[in-house]
Amino acid sequence: MLHGFKYRFYPTAEQEVLLRRTVGCVRLVYNRALGEHSEAWTRGGKSVGYLAQSHTLTEWKKLPELSFLNEVSSIPLQQTLRHLQTAYGRFFKKRSRYPRFKRKHSGGSAEFTRSAFRIENEKLTLAKMDTPLDIRWSRPLPPGTQPSTVTVTLDAAGRWHVSMLCDDKRVKPLPKLKTTVGVDLGITTLATLSTSEKIANPRHDECEARRKRWLSKSLSRKQKGSSNRSKARRKLARLHMRIADRR
Repeated sequence: MLHGFKYRFYPTAEQEVLLRRTVGCVRLVYNRALGEHSEAWTRGGKSVGYLAQSHTLTEWKKLPELSFLNEVSSIPLQQTLRHLQTAYGRFFKKRSRYPRFKRKHSGGSAEFTRSAFRIENEKLTLAKMDTPLDIRWSRPLPPGTQPSTVTVTLDAAGRWHVSMLCDDKRVKPLPKLKTTVGVDLGITTLATLSTSEKIANPRHDECEARRKRWLSKSLSRKQKGSSNRSKARRKLARLHMRIADRR
């Protein structure tokens, strides 16, 4: 079974510059490819495939205004085109909504395949880097396995995480049972089972409701585009992340 192992890490100043540049280039390539795909579909009902957009990416790298795309690893840029193709496939199968443009304030991510990273003795080094990442190994990887992909994520609160996809052979299917239990989700109680058992709602959101309301008002008063608004946005994002972690 493929299983993702997520860890927090703290990049050095040099690593963070490279990672932010990589995440920004991934976002730019995704948005330009999405815009090109949408325009082709609107004009002539044509779909632009991955191979065509991969060739277009090569042409973009030759443009003077986009020459900075050559400063980061090419693997995450190719992967974001594959993700866009997958998103369109899910949309046409009516399994998800139409792909949306990526926003800078939402953070971002970059996926590295096996040829773009090296991991030895719990030391992970990404392409274009000379030193390994400072990862907090909260749990070990499955013994005898190597990650197939590594995804670096920057969330809206400015935290860095790395997720490693591994084939975990330790996962075994649970034994089949003949009993069934119904679950009713609610507000007063988190869940009520058909066995009359009730699970209390921890109400994580209500614990921070007052501070969240205050930070939201503070953000709305800040001038758009100012550094103070950016600081207020990060404070509110950190609070939402703390609530999500508790949940």
